[in-house]
Amino acid sequence: MAGPFVAVIDYGIGNLRSAEKALCRAGADARLVTRAADVAAAAGVVLPGVGHFGRCSEALLQSGLWGATVDAVSDERPFLGICVGLQLLYESSEEAPGARGLGVFPGQVALLPAGVRRPQMQWNLLAVRPGSRFLAGLEQGTWAYFVHSFAAPVGDETVATCDYGGPVAAAVEAGHVWGAQFHPEKSSTAGLAALANFVEACSCDSPGQAERPRPGEEPRVGARGGREA
Repeated sequence: MAGPFVAVIDYGIGNLRSAEKALCRAGADARLVTRAADVAAAAGVVLPGVGHFGRCSEALLQSGLWGATVDAVSDERPFLGICVGLQLLYESSEEAPGARGLGVFPGQVALLPAGVRRPQMQWNLLAVRPGSRFLAGLEQGTWAYFVHSFAAPVGDETVATCDYGGPVAAAVEAGHVWGAQFHPEKSSTAGLAALANFVEACSCDSPGQAERPRPGEEPRVGARGGREA
């Protein structure tokens, strides 16, 4: 039986194929999508991202998928941002003054603290807050792989940190919106376990999942997917 359809937003930037393959290994029917209708049809949505905050923001706008991404965040389907995809959940970033984020969480992404090598390009230990669905089953001190020079502020939504010149936000979670600053697709069994938790949420939490068309199918009249791609 096929797992839940998970749309990996393909806006030309990011660890797209590796994220898609890792989600498939975690049990999802994961596909790279370039149409708004396919984003709307998904049981869950993943926004990858690597590199520069401003370029990722601009690429998402230019792809025509910004609105579909906002809709996916707003309609209570499981949503996962990875690396710069997590950073885009915030309002802005010091890396690109004037570039806007999705504004799901308040605050500005900032440069890693002085005195550390940038980027952080290494395995690091996760300090996980109790109660996280995204990181359920991961032990304290689980290793995860990071590649980044900027990080989100530590706030109420932070469910894991790593120590890199002080506590650095490693994962966030608020309701159906989750994010990983680390790369789960590169973090071995721990990363796969986190992605499996996301896939499970897509199976259980997505409203109207059974009625959603698969990519390429025409949605029913009145369905969210009826918007033009």
